[in-house]
Amino acid sequence: MLSVALTGNAASGKSTVARLFADWGATVIDADTLVREVQRPGSPVLDDIRRRFGPGVIQPDGSLDRDALRRIALADPAARAELEGLVHPAVQRRRERLLEAARRRGAAIVVSDIPLLFEVLDPAAFDVVVLVDAPEPVRRARLLDHRRLPPEDADRLLAAQLPAGPKRARSHIVIDNDGSLSSLQGRAAEAWQRLLDLAKTAE
Repeated sequence: MLSVALTGNAASGKSTVARLFADWGATVIDADTLVREVQRPGSPVLDDIRRRFGPGVIQPDGSLDRDALRRIALADPAARAELEGLVHPAVQRRRERLLEAARRRGAAIVVSDIPLLFEVLDPAAFDVVVLVDAPEPVRRARLLDHRRLPPEDADRLLAAQLPAGPKRARSHIVIDNDGSLSSLQGRAAEAWQRLLDLAKTAE
């Protein structure tokens, strides 16, 4: 089994590439989905978040108010670090179980979609690291236009992640997403072919 980490800074186009890889046959483990699972109502992680950040981050139905928590985390690096300490260990345990399940059923390529790979994990734990990248002005415009973030939130989100330069140097495959969707699809297809070739040698 080829274990691939797919990463990229905010609004790089990583999620689009993850969907393409899934369409082409990869088993994709999505970090955002895992985060939502470990933060579900009644979970120990959500209880810890409530205790640390207060009832203001909890919706009337008992679920997490993600927008409220995001604003707190983006405004306060110490709070963001505490939040990551509460959430990431549980997410990692869940990811490891899913990786093992994929290995047992004979999956050829498993892609772990991890936005904060370089910030919170060891990239060396994966066979291949794929980075999706786009110039920061392009990513900022996407955050404003597509995700409708306020400019100050967009700037804080961009600043909270490591610059792309060092990530490019430490990645095995870099997919540049500075053009059209069709261009991204073509570059993703080239990357996928490389992963297929690597998976054959890993058998």
